[in-house]
Amino acid sequence: MDIAVGGVCLDSRTILPEDNGLQARYEKYKNIIKNLTIMSDVFMRNVFKKMECVEYVLQIILEKKNLKVLEQVIQKDYKNLRGRSAILDCVVRDADDKRFDVEIQQDNEGASPKRARYHSGLMDMNTLNPGQDFDELPQSYVIFITREDVLGYGLPIYHISRKINEIDKEFRDESHIIYVNSQIQDDTELGRLMHDLHCKNADEMYSEVLARCVRELKETQEGVDSMCREMDEIYYEGIEFGEKRGLELGEMKAKKETALSLAEMGISVEKIAQAVKVSASVVQKWISEEMALVK
Repeated sequence: MDIAVGGVCLDSRTILPEDNGLQARYEKYKNIIKNLTIMSDVFMRNVFKKMECVEYVLQIILEKKNLKVLEQVIQKDYKNLRGRSAILDCVVRDADDKRFDVEIQQDNEGASPKRARYHSGLMDMNTLNPGQDFDELPQSYVIFITREDVLGYGLPIYHISRKINEIDKEFRDESHIIYVNSQIQDDTELGRLMHDLHCKNADEMYSEVLARCVRELKETQEGVDSMCREMDEIYYEGIEFGEKRGLELGEMKAKKETALSLAEMGISVEKIAQAVKVSASVVQKWISEEMALVK
């Protein structure tokens, strides 16, 4: 059974008799949602659930207006049984069977060149089926859209591919890495896209495709409900994490304060999660929430 609290529809799983702060929490979520942009992790995931939004972003970055997305998976969990696994933000397959990993990165360390290399390797390892020939490996792109100019050369976009140094020719392994610097928001298609990724208000966006999705998530009851439920799942993930370890709410509050302090120092979400021993999704929610409140 669904119950409406503070104008937000809550599923029965969320209603707990002992949770006296439920309505206040959801009102807080709604205020946070108003200030989120597509550069915010939790909001990006919901925008990219719309295939047309991912398609539009790829068309602009790759300068291919005819690119068609066939499928996309949000938070794709690539397991590595003998090493480190990773969850990729948005994994896409287009009509030409090319594969894309689209990552929104808030901090420089989270978009390091070696992370891009690792993501590329994980995509390759999880593409071919047993017995397939290596020549069947599809063309792949790892795309980091970064809040700052991670590579530091002042360019709006960087295309990275391997080459044969001795003859200065491309090494045609069809593996590509692209960094997009969202700080540059000039009057180009790419610059206007970067502008849109930083907009809180759909009316300020150039792209009607992205604006339509942002309006749905921020201005309709269904969209706000969906966002609140997702944020509450992250909230309960943190509570359940603490309960499993016998932590008091005060201890969780201390972990949150520590996490926010580390984030201010530029420490990556993954390293913060390891330091405070809380999942990366909970840490990201704390940071996104804090960023929204201070804007």
